[in-house]
Amino acid sequence: MQNKYPSDSITVLTDLVLPGETNPLNNLFGGELLARMDRAASITARRHSRRICVTASVNHVAFNKSIPLGSVVTVEAKVSRTFSTSMEIYIDVWIEDRESGIKVKANEGIYTFVAVDEMGTPMPVPPIEPQTELEIQRFEAALRRKQLSLVLAGKMKASDATELRALFTK
Repeated sequence: MQNKYPSDSITVLTDLVLPGETNPLNNLFGGELLARMDRAASITARRHSRRICVTASVNHVAFNKSIPLGSVVTVEAKVSRTFSTSMEIYIDVWIEDRESGIKVKANEGIYTFVAVDEMGTPMPVPPIEPQTELEIQRFEAALRRKQLSLVLAGKMKASDATELRALFTK
């Protein structure tokens, strides 16, 4: 399989926060934001793999800033790393100031998707080749996140998590 770049599958979804999507404080429901992030990540995974993709896990979500009613919200998803059949998708969420038009990062998340065939069998995905400094940082960190997840799930011995060990033995 030929390598692909994160920019090949970037997905940007922009939408407005409407009254039916807000909590009693007039901020976007967290679950609504998670759904938007999942949709953007799903499109990104499909673009990268050119296969049906399913959400395997929501690895991390940081709700750093509330998103008020009427805000313009942009969800940007990119593949940060691929493994044999899975893809880690890094998602940045931006809100746009209604008056100045300045975008501020509000939240972020990391989802894992698996490419499957029509029967649900995991299928190989193309490797990713990061280009920018941020893409390289996210690419390198993805292996540590995966190893930590496998260790915590009991699917990998801590002694085999070489990238994690390297953090503590430098």
